[in-house]
Amino acid sequence: MREDAEQREDRAPSGEGLLDRALRVLGSFSEDDPALTAAELGARATLSSSTLHRLLARLVDQGLLVRLPDRRYAIGPRLWELGELSPLALRLRETALPHMLRLYEATGENVHLAVLDGPSPEGSAALYVGRVTGRHSIPTLSRMGGRGPLHTTGVGKALLMTRDDAWLARYFTAPLERETVHSLTDENALRTDLSRARARGFATTREEMTLGNVSVAAPLPRIDGLPPTAIGLVVHLERADERRLGPLVIQTARELADDLR
Repeated sequence: MREDAEQREDRAPSGEGLLDRALRVLGSFSEDDPALTAAELGARATLSSSTLHRLLARLVDQGLLVRLPDRRYAIGPRLWELGELSPLALRLRETALPHMLRLYEATGENVHLAVLDGPSPEGSAALYVGRVTGRHSIPTLSRMGGRGPLHTTGVGKALLMTRDDAWLARYFTAPLERETVHSLTDENALRTDLSRARARGFATTREEMTLGNVSVAAPLPRIDGLPPTAIGLVVHLERADERRLGPLVIQTARELADDLR
């Protein structure tokens, strides 16, 4: 059967298919740019105008994108609905929520739940899958669905605690960005910090991601079917009693792991 013009255009000469193009469009959105015009999407996804508009129409029809009144596009409800079927939502976050609330009630501080995510060690980050905060908690940069560096966040360092030498060797091949003047970007310094964290069972950051903030976090034991996971607190420097907070996050991590099993 002869392909029609639309089918031929939906497959790039390189063999790229419609799904690849759709993923490029969906991947154009970010925390800084949650809504984009068709022109912006075309430039970011490197698609011709005709291909882009046909693809946008399909994505809107399926609820994967929505068209806003100002003629920009945003992520649609169907994509959110599908995301909520992930084990990170159905199994991990839903099970973790009561534990996170108890930790918040005991401390009054921000509670973060994160997993290790990335295509390779050198491209990995902490993906935030849960967050509990209150009006007296210190403001943070994190959000559910957002990512944070492994070397400057409490949950990130807790995740690094669980990695073996081969994984860390690859991780350190990529340069570590300095978020504040206190960030640890030297491999030897960070390895020493991780060794101390393993010895006491929890990781800490002191103004390494945000000035004035201290993080205390602990990894969960390995859970079949889930990526490496960590839970932690973000508190103001003046309230950072690590001797009290450390045991609390360790206990929460253990109890959560027991429930997940």
